[in-house]
Amino acid sequence: MRRTALLASATLLAALIPLTTAQAAPDDPAPTPVDRFEGEVPFASPPAEGIFTWGGDTDDPPRLELTPRTDAPEGAHVLSGTYDISGYGGFTHDFAFAEPAHDWSARKGIRFWWEGQDNGRKIAFELKDGGANGEASELWTTSFTDDFTGWKQIEIPFTDFAYRTDYQPVGGIDHILGLTEMWGYAVTLPTGVKGRFAMDGVELYGRADQSLRANVLTDAAVYPVTEGGTATVEVAVATTGSAPLDEPVTVAYETAATGTAEPGKDYTPVSGTLTFPAGTASGATRSVRVPTLKDRGAEAAETVPLKLTVTGAKPPAESPQVVVDAHGLPYLDPRLPVRKRVADLLARMSPTEKAGQMTQAERAAVGATPGDIAAYDLGSLLSGGGSTPTPNTPEAWARMIDGFQLRAQATRFQIPLIYGVDAVHGHNNLVGATIMPHNIGLGASRDPRLAQRTASVTAAEVRATGVPWDFAPCLCVTRDDRWGRAYESFGEDPALVDAMATVVQGFQGASDGRDLKDDDKVLATAKHFVGDGGTEYGSSTTDGYTIDQGVTKVTRQELEAVHLAPYRTAVDRGVGTVMPSFSSLDIVGDGRGPVKMHARADLLTGVLKGRMDFDGFVISDWAAIDQLPGDYASDVRTSVNAGLDMIMVPNAYRDFHTTLVAEVRAGRIDERRVDDAVSRILTQKFRLGLFEKPYADTSGADRIGSAAHRAVAREAAAESQVLLKNAGGVLPLRKDQKVYVAGSNADDIGNQSGGWTVTWQGSSGDITPGTTILEAMRANSGRLTYSKDASAPTAGHDVGVVVVGETPYAEGQGDVGNGHDLELSAADQAAVDTVCAAMKCAVLIVSGRPQLLGDRLGDIDALVASWLPGTEGDGVADVLYGRRPFTGQLPVTWPRSEAQLPINVGDTAYDPQYPYGWGLTTLTAIPGGGEGTLRALAVAARAAERTGAEEAGRAIVGKARLIVQGKAGQDITAAFAKPFADADHLLLTGRYGEAVDRLTTAYRAAYRAA
Repeated sequence: MRRTALLASATLLAALIPLTTAQAAPDDPAPTPVDRFEGEVPFASPPAEGIFTWGGDTDDPPRLELTPRTDAPEGAHVLSGTYDISGYGGFTHDFAFAEPAHDWSARKGIRFWWEGQDNGRKIAFELKDGGANGEASELWTTSFTDDFTGWKQIEIPFTDFAYRTDYQPVGGIDHILGLTEMWGYAVTLPTGVKGRFAMDGVELYGRADQSLRANVLTDAAVYPVTEGGTATVEVAVATTGSAPLDEPVTVAYETAATGTAEPGKDYTPVSGTLTFPAGTASGATRSVRVPTLKDRGAEAAETVPLKLTVTGAKPPAESPQVVVDAHGLPYLDPRLPVRKRVADLLARMSPTEKAGQMTQAERAAVGATPGDIAAYDLGSLLSGGGSTPTPNTPEAWARMIDGFQLRAQATRFQIPLIYGVDAVHGHNNLVGATIMPHNIGLGASRDPRLAQRTASVTAAEVRATGVPWDFAPCLCVTRDDRWGRAYESFGEDPALVDAMATVVQGFQGASDGRDLKDDDKVLATAKHFVGDGGTEYGSSTTDGYTIDQGVTKVTRQELEAVHLAPYRTAVDRGVGTVMPSFSSLDIVGDGRGPVKMHARADLLTGVLKGRMDFDGFVISDWAAIDQLPGDYASDVRTSVNAGLDMIMVPNAYRDFHTTLVAEVRAGRIDERRVDDAVSRILTQKFRLGLFEKPYADTSGADRIGSAAHRAVAREAAAESQVLLKNAGGVLPLRKDQKVYVAGSNADDIGNQSGGWTVTWQGSSGDITPGTTILEAMRANSGRLTYSKDASAPTAGHDVGVVVVGETPYAEGQGDVGNGHDLELSAADQAAVDTVCAAMKCAVLIVSGRPQLLGDRLGDIDALVASWLPGTEGDGVADVLYGRRPFTGQLPVTWPRSEAQLPINVGDTAYDPQYPYGWGLTTLTAIPGGGEGTLRALAVAARAAERTGAEEAGRAIVGKARLIVQGKAGQDITAAFAKPFADADHLLLTGRYGEAVDRLTTAYRAAYRAA
């Protein structure tokens, strides 16, 4: 039945379904159709015009179809679909990139029919404005609530749309909803529930008028001024479509006596009117000046609200306020010791101000209401993985953080925010930053000094964008390769992780914190305390995770020896913050069973702050207190009493702040516990110099992604390469060879960088500047053929290089069993088979953990564990072509099969494909000798150990290792593997003589096997 027939009979209409229609104004023009869903718009992806779906996981995109419906509000069909979304998902209609953008500036808004399910869920509706095309435009969003049944026409004026602060594919075009270059719309569907929907008749309605499309703006919301100075407030007018004003706009202003400053004493009251005549260009400005008065007293900051009354346009979202800076108080004096400044400030603070310092929110959560920074006295903001400003440039990062810091200046004591990011292998959220190898690759380098240099580069690039705090390093000891965070660890041996804790100095500088105020240092975070690398497979209860955030079951001896050891070193190195793990700890014999780390006072307060004497502060993980048993008040009480000082509550910062204050007032959280937490937080803020310099120091921004920084990453990539097999000396390659290159990871900067790159999960493709392995190889060879799937003819080539491995993932989403395994993809397997059957071949595995090769290993001449080398593929080519020798060693055991997992150095039963510490070399002079040579080396090693000659001791053991590897070849037996792996652990703990003894045992096993 067509809509015309339905409208002919009101009785029949009421009997069929409720149909709610918005009423048009008498003089409104006829609506302009956008989508009628009668087949005029196809299902197609950009750059063609069409409707397409998207989602966070493979099963998150909805299923859409054009469905014939007799009750269709428009025509005979509707767009309908079903959804079951865990992360995020929805659909988009993009206009064709090859056609001009659409001009919607003459219309009042957009409307459409929606079939309500009365589920109370919010549905986001988004517009794409400006830019080059629909996927490079500004996003403007609003939402409506499905709280009705049947068809209803949802009518949204353009003035209801707000600029998205949590995500922009490109951004900073002008932050004005211009409407003259529209590229389409998108719908984001509810998550966490199965549902269906139907939609029809998308159209533009109404006539735009100036009062709706003209806006009065101020250049800031907060104007700090030194006492006695004059604040200048810039007032601007902007129009939708950037057209000149049709009618005049007036702005009456007056200083309001509702602030904390006293008129006539602290400032001179002002009032007046600003006029923007008809014809004024969009963007024109006028100024209001507010003089402040100087007295002789020391004071906290005081506020002077400026009331704006606007005629002919929309007023600013909030009234600006002038802030007379705090002055004369002891905590503001940088000449005083930090402890005295902390004590003075703490004594002045109220319970709500203290609670604010303990609260950390996500930037996107406060983006719509930035006034909450002052209203809740927030102490910290963060960017979660992929939460970036737009455009994603160093300048935009600095502007964003400065804007947040400006808000903190409106608080009584103007305590600066401390902003944090997960820069886990370079400033990885920033496009164009230098992306280092992930930690597992750095562990393979066995080079603590180089690791420290990579952290120094990261710190410099992070601080140059205004970020003073890094949620790194991860000092987890990975014990199971099935863990989705395995690549965040330096390795499976606590001695190796301990050795690489030099990165703390790379981030922070001197262990006493004196360098933290420098423009190239950041506060470091040792994470995830404690035991996150030891969780048992199948123990996780988070989402579809199998191992991440699960349970680590250990004896007290294992806890101390394996998982706690690196944190002792980090604390000794002065690490400023520690982050507990999501996981639970089950200590055998304590009778408590599994207990979430965020609730373990015995470890957070007793061990970390007590026995280890940690003087920094403890920051929770992302919304981790929500995983504690009990109600929300219990979560807050338990975590704070356990020893957490700052709580990462990305979206629930209001609830947390309110609950914390209530718990303290009720006596369930001791005020002394709060004072301890706030003192620790303030100490680090003072050490960072934030009170003197709260805003970004961008003097080092020109070094972000610089040649010097990339040279460090290149060196790290080269040293991280582990040569597992090299039959016939296939590697290094010669520049005169004709090389055939194949495989999914040869030419993919996203894959070789891995997770935590630009976005949380990372992604394949050209996501950030860098050099792929293929591009680097081409720079070394003029005779190179590339065929990703190995479909190009193979004849006539001297050698093949097949670059295979994993695609990006992060955290539990990368757990084996959660959509992942340790096998190469079918396409990668086919590429290896094709190339290695046709010629001598080298296989490079780009991955975050070992990959199982099975029977293919015998057909592969050379095998390289490339890990996740980052953006500098030249480092990989350096060792492939002999510019540098292969020197990397396995930071984890390489298993024969998944059935062996977990398998680690020190295990009683130990029969891997390649043992921990294995790594061939292409040094031109490889040492030779037999047992006699090893006996002599053992004597020299003990002498080095007695005299504390660390470099000599390591060199002696390294020489013995190369002799033993040369004897073993590829015939690695259990009798060989165990003493060989043990030797590397002994080396890292400084027992050089014992290390050579164990290598001698391995040599004998290899001799017998031969």
